[in-house]
Amino acid sequence: MATHFNPEAMKFLRGLARNNDREWFEARRDVYERALKTPMLALVEEINAAMVEFAPEHVRPPHKVAMRIYRDIRFSPNKQPYKTNLAAWWARRGMEKTSGGGFYLQISPQHVMVAAGVYMPEREQLLTIRRWMSAHHASYRASVKKLLKSRGAGFELSETEALTRMPKGFASDDPADELVRAKSWGVRAWLPAEAALEPTLAREIVRRFRMVTPLIDTLNGAILYRDDATARDVAASSRKPFF
Repeated sequence: MATHFNPEAMKFLRGLARNNDREWFEARRDVYERALKTPMLALVEEINAAMVEFAPEHVRPPHKVAMRIYRDIRFSPNKQPYKTNLAAWWARRGMEKTSGGGFYLQISPQHVMVAAGVYMPEREQLLTIRRWMSAHHASYRASVKKLLKSRGAGFELSETEALTRMPKGFASDDPADELVRAKSWGVRAWLPAEAALEPTLAREIVRRFRMVTPLIDTLNGAILYRDDATARDVAASSRKPFF
């Protein structure tokens, strides 16, 4: 059975945005469990079943893929306890605790976002990818350009923070320029909020995940097969600011 959400789920998220506190949430926990958490886990399960064919290294138990609705407020000035969307992150097996390339889904009353890439990787991965981009910028740009031109997919470059100048160790005239200065790499596509209410939801997500898989494999390949020099350089600079 095709998994999708009902209007009650979107009503809950809109209400949570207006009343982001524990008292409001706990009074409606049964709605959250029934209309949001349960279908989200079922949706992840449905997507997992399809990903076995093209991204098996990213298939994990639904409760490991679906992200918690609780915000980590320990170091944030925003003390609202709950996220106002549903989200899921398909990390590559073995990279669950790092920032390797993966697939991302976000569902809210405003939109459905389907994205893929590497987001704010840890120091060692960041240096590795930047070096890889410096050496392979032409092929990477060609792959991304092909995705952006994919008919009916609606891909765009993901927004990313970037350094204003080239990082230490890279030439100022490096032809990879913006790819080396970036802190994240990937693409995303926006679907209308109504897509979350349609039986075709999983199909639309899977179609886009399948299309971006070669890009994710490329980014993870750059991380997994880094040369020993990267690790040595990172260790040598571990006591120095990287940015």
